[in-house]
Amino acid sequence: MPKPPKDIQSQIALLQSRNMQFKDVNNAPHFLSTISYYRLKGYWWEMQDDKVNHHFATNSYFEDVIDLYNFDRHFRLIVFNAIERIEVALRTKLIYHLSLNYGAYWYLKPELFQDPKRFTAFLGKMNLDVSNSSEEFIVKHFNNHPDEMPESWKSLEVITLGTLSKLYSNLKHQLPEKNRIANEFGLNNQKYLSSWLLTITVIRNIIAHHSRLWNRVIINKYDWPPTSPQPILSYIPNNHQRRKIFPILSAIIYLNNHISPGNHLKQELFHLFAQFPAIQLSRMGFPSNWQSEPIWK
Repeated sequence: MPKPPKDIQSQIALLQSRNMQFKDVNNAPHFLSTISYYRLKGYWWEMQDDKVNHHFATNSYFEDVIDLYNFDRHFRLIVFNAIERIEVALRTKLIYHLSLNYGAYWYLKPELFQDPKRFTAFLGKMNLDVSNSSEEFIVKHFNNHPDEMPESWKSLEVITLGTLSKLYSNLKHQLPEKNRIANEFGLNNQKYLSSWLLTITVIRNIIAHHSRLWNRVIINKYDWPPTSPQPILSYIPNNHQRRKIFPILSAIIYLNNHISPGNHLKQELFHLFAQFPAIQLSRMGFPSNWQSEPIWK
């Protein structure tokens, strides 16, 4: 049987019956009328000392849940901006290097790609995205050339980071342009850029759906380079450590440092952490000495 819906006062009463404290309960209806009970549940989950009966530990305050929610909202925006720079740079480098060497329609040439099935799936997604695009330059292209796909510098501008990442990943490893792009992102091998991009896409999609990033388990597995031109972390994170955001966030900073030198990503994060000193960064996989790690210094 589905649970019956509860009005806001009943939601507050339920939280109080489970030992949730309120510094000013009169403010709670405002928050619960603009942020759903179920969305906030992800932020108070760790406050429970009995997760079966949903009982809250002593000194669990509703206002701390709201602070954590606001921290996560700002955190997502910072990470989203960093991922945007990666997406724009990847798109630019793919168009530039591959077009110069293989022509305007390189993305339609199966001989440049490893897996025919993945290539066919990419073409289907590309055709759909281009056909549905309302971008003026795409509409104008089809008005003038109704039977021709747009050149790569048009087509690749309207596909998602996920499609771009899969396109890069499926390029033949022997293509020098594939490794050159990885080098320009600061990595010695395309394998690691491909792997990172797929996980960064997962994070981008989490943010795009306004989902919780704090304390999130990163289910997408990715590889970690044994060496890099500049040091990232003083250790190679194991699979358990990679289930939290700290390692891939460090990778995002590293990529940004190569494609956008002088960026303020770390300063923005430091400022956010200072604004919310009570937030447990360890829940996101930050080690106790995270500020001494090479990429964070």
